[in-house]
Amino acid sequence: MNENRAYTEGQTCQRNAQMAKNKVQEQGWDGARLAQLRKAAGYTQAELAEAMGGVTRRMIAYYETEAEHPPAAMLAALARALRVSVDELLGIEEIKVPARAPSRRVIRRLEKIEQLPKRDQEALLRTIDAFLAKSA
Repeated sequence: MNENRAYTEGQTCQRNAQMAKNKVQEQGWDGARLAQLRKAAGYTQAELAEAMGGVTRRMIAYYETEAEHPPAAMLAALARALRVSVDELLGIEEIKVPARAPSRRVIRRLEKIEQLPKRDQEALLRTIDAFLAKSA
């Protein structure tokens, strides 16, 4: 009789897990949304993984390309790293467009430019200024 009870409890756990999974799928987990949010935040997959800590680039790539959703603890960490709510991440709420922050990609390049010799920095800034003047 104890064996039957354990089996029933196991079935209940599986049923509850499946119900939770179905709920997330109904709410629209979409790996493309994760990729969109990551790119909007200026992260590469590797940088997002590093920002989350304990996650690999491969895991980020998996959740961006698969219909399988990340575990709940990872959803919270993803939302924090991307500066969005879990509801936005899951597609329950529309993604709010944040005030435009400087692109991490541009910031990374500027940091590398700062490491160059002063003369090279000035040459690059003249080139950038020429492009900006041309586009204005």
